[in-house]
Amino acid sequence: MRPVGPTGCGWRPAYSRGVHVQPGSEGTSYERWGGMPFFTGLVERFYEGVSTDPLLRPLYPEDLSDSIEHLALFLAQYWGGPPEYGALRGHPRLRLRHRPFAIGTAEADAWLGHMSDAVDAADLAPADREELVAYLTMAARSLINSPG
Repeated sequence: MRPVGPTGCGWRPAYSRGVHVQPGSEGTSYERWGGMPFFTGLVERFYEGVSTDPLLRPLYPEDLSDSIEHLALFLAQYWGGPPEYGALRGHPRLRLRHRPFAIGTAEADAWLGHMSDAVDAADLAPADREELVAYLTMAARSLINSPG
């Protein structure tokens, strides 16, 4: 028998593994952290850093609007929010979507640095910060596709 998720269903897509309800908590991470405004703010702070980063900026389109929307929707859905990312873009296929870009350790570290700064500015509870940064670290490392 499969475990039952917080919504009562027994199956969750692989990209929704972040969804869980801790005993005694106030719901999913999405709910505890403030819903969509939290994720929008997090991603906007992240892209403020990326927009001036000489290593990362060339990897993104000139207009960051779609990138901001997509990342905020993806993270919100992953952490228990509405399935808007999936409705808009389908399965995330993160490695496939990032394959055209040479992502080495330096790029992953720079990405994670900007994201960690954005998380720190969000002033999450220590356990929530640790959980989010652990996921982001795993995600950054999983997208490395180039030596260096």
